[in-house]
Amino acid sequence: MNFKLKRLSALVGIGLCAAVFSASAQTIRIANQGDALSMDPHSLNESLQLSVTLNVYDALTERNKDLSLAPSLATAWKQTAPDVWRFELRKGVTFHDGTPFTADDVLFSIARAQGEGSDVKAKVNDIKEARKINDHTVEFVTKGAFPILPDVMSDLAIMSKKWCEENKAERPVDRRKGIENTASFKANGTGPYRVRERQPNVRTVFVRNAQYWGKIDGNAQEVVFTPIANSATRVAALASGEIDVMEPVPLQDVARLNTSGNTKVVVGPELRTIFLGMDQKRDELLYSNVKGKNPFKDKRVRQAFYQAIDINSIQKNLMRGASRPAALMAGPGINGWTEAQDKRLPFDPEASKKLLAEAGYPNGFEVTMNCPNDRYVNDAQVCQGVAANLAKVGVKINLAAETKGTYFPKILRRDTSFYLLGWTPTTYDAHNPLDALTRCPDDKTGDGQFNLGAYCNPKLDELTMKIKSETDKPKRQALIEAAFKLHADDIGHLPLHQQSLAWGMSKKVTLTQRADNFMPFKWISIGK
Repeated sequence: MNFKLKRLSALVGIGLCAAVFSASAQTIRIANQGDALSMDPHSLNESLQLSVTLNVYDALTERNKDLSLAPSLATAWKQTAPDVWRFELRKGVTFHDGTPFTADDVLFSIARAQGEGSDVKAKVNDIKEARKINDHTVEFVTKGAFPILPDVMSDLAIMSKKWCEENKAERPVDRRKGIENTASFKANGTGPYRVRERQPNVRTVFVRNAQYWGKIDGNAQEVVFTPIANSATRVAALASGEIDVMEPVPLQDVARLNTSGNTKVVVGPELRTIFLGMDQKRDELLYSNVKGKNPFKDKRVRQAFYQAIDINSIQKNLMRGASRPAALMAGPGINGWTEAQDKRLPFDPEASKKLLAEAGYPNGFEVTMNCPNDRYVNDAQVCQGVAANLAKVGVKINLAAETKGTYFPKILRRDTSFYLLGWTPTTYDAHNPLDALTRCPDDKTGDGQFNLGAYCNPKLDELTMKIKSETDKPKRQALIEAAFKLHADDIGHLPLHQQSLAWGMSKKVTLTQRADNFMPFKWISIGK
C-alpha cells in the first residue's frame, strides 16, 4: 500500500467511528514509543511533549480538528498597528488550583518562554514587548510587522505566574543541562485534563478537569499514558486489550492489526519533515577522523552526502511506502510549499565519489552520526540505511543511536557533527522552518534555535525577515520560493522525507488524527 502525501484535504482530521458512546466514566490507555520528557511545556519544543502537555495547559489560540485556527484563552485578536497585536482574554477561567487566569499570567508566560532555559524561544523571539492593558487584555509589540503571530501562539502554553513563583519554577527546565524543578513533574494549567500521577518513563495519569471552561467532546474521564519502547511489545499490548491506543504502529504490523477483528489502524500524512544536519561552524569536527578542518564546510562534501543517499530505496524497503521523499525543509500542507520546487538531486554514487575526491577526500572519511531510536518512524533503521549508502562512497558512519531522553539534550547542546531531526511547522507556514532551522543561530534572540549544525547564510536571513513581515500574498510567496531555492542551492541540510502517521487502536475507540501528530484527549471516546 502506498501512503504518499498528495492531497491538502489530508490535513483534515479523520473521524474514525460513527458510533455513539455513553458519557459514563471511561479510562483510555495510550502507549507511545517514548515519553514526554517533562511536564514543563517550555522545556522542550518537541511535538510529543507539546501534544501531551497541551492537554493540561492552554494557549491563547488553538487548532480545530481540521487545523484551522480557533480561540482558546484569547477570545479575539486584531492588529492595532502593523507591529502591534491586541488579544482579548477569556474571562472566568481558572487554573487547576483555582487561581483566576489573567493578563499577568500571559505576560509571565511570554517572559518565561523568552528566558534562560527555554526551548521555545523561537516561538516568541519576534515579540519585542508584552504589555497589560487590563486584566483581560494584552498587547504584543513585535519586531516589525508579524502577520502570523496568532498562528505562532497556538501551542505556546500559558502558565500560572502565582504557581510558578510559589514552586520556584519561574524558569523552564533546561534539557541541555538536565536541571529539574517542580514543573518537571507537576503541572497547573487551565486545560481539559489535570496531572494526577507522574512517573517518568513509566506512566503518567491524567484526569478530566471538571472546571474546564471549554467543551470536551470525548468521554475519557481518565487517561493513562505509558511509554513502551519495544514495538513488538506495544503491538502485543494493543492486540491483547491491555492498551486502547498506540502510536506509532510498526509499518509491518499495519495489515495484521487491521484484520485482527478487535483493532484498527489509521494511516495519514504528517506535516513533519525528517532531515539530516551537519556541523558547518566548527573549524574541526568533534567526532571525525579528519583533523584540522571541517569537511562539511565544503558544499561539495554536503552534496556528495546528499547524492549518495538512495531515498527511493529507503521509502520502499525501510518505510514500506509510508513516506514521501523530500527536497525542501517543509512539505505538502505547509503554506509556501510548491511541488514544482520540491525536486531532489538525483541519487548518484559515482557523482558523490567524484565530489569527495575533488574536495580532498578520495578515500572518504569517518564521522559519527547521532540518531534517536524511539522518536520518529523507523528512525534508527533510516539512519542505518543512510550509513549503508554512505559506506558505498567511502564514508564510514559511526552510528550513535540512543533514546530521545539522552539524544535531545546532546544535540540541543550542539554536541554533534552529523544528526537526524524531524520538524513540524506548528504555524503551518514556511516561515517557521526557515526561522527555526535555517537562520544563522543567535542564542540570545532565539533565531535559528534548532539550526543545530549552525548553517549560516546572511542572504537567507534577509529573506526570512522579509517573509515574516510581508502581507502581500504573491510577494510573500515569491520570497518563500527564493529562500527555499537559496537553501537548496547551498545544500544547507539534507532533507529525507515526510513520514506517514500510523495510529493503532481498539475498534471501540473513536478519535481524531491530525496531520501535526497532536492527540488531544478531549476528542477521544471509548465504547463498551
